[in-house]
Amino acid sequence: MLYTNLKHIENAAHHNKVISENENVMVCCGRMGPMCIPVYGVMEEIENDYSHVKFFDMEFDNPESHVIRNLPEVRGFMGIPFVIYYKNGKVVKATSSIQNKSEITNILNSVFIENK
Repeated sequence: MLYTNLKHIENAAHHNKVISENENVMVCCGRMGPMCIPVYGVMEEIENDYSHVKFFDMEFDNPESHVIRNLPEVRGFMGIPFVIYYKNGKVVKATSSIQNKSEITNILNSVFIENK
């Protein structure tokens, strides 16, 4: 279990439900380690500012996270977390390793344009 304040994706079926039922989704797939914790922290900090995006975490070592670990977009990734951005059920961006608030918000602002 990941000890974050984010919503948790527990298995592949839940992952598929989340990305099929929500237009904009950010999933951070990692561990409770030094490269992942800062990303979870940024997600928790900005979640209320991005009401048009659903934020989730998923345990990297859970066998069910194969739905993220086996994506073609993550081939060649060497570090965790794997952060996947989905729009209408499709991957629109994938990143790995530690990221700061500016890097994450730049991606959110470019791939999830809010319709007001």
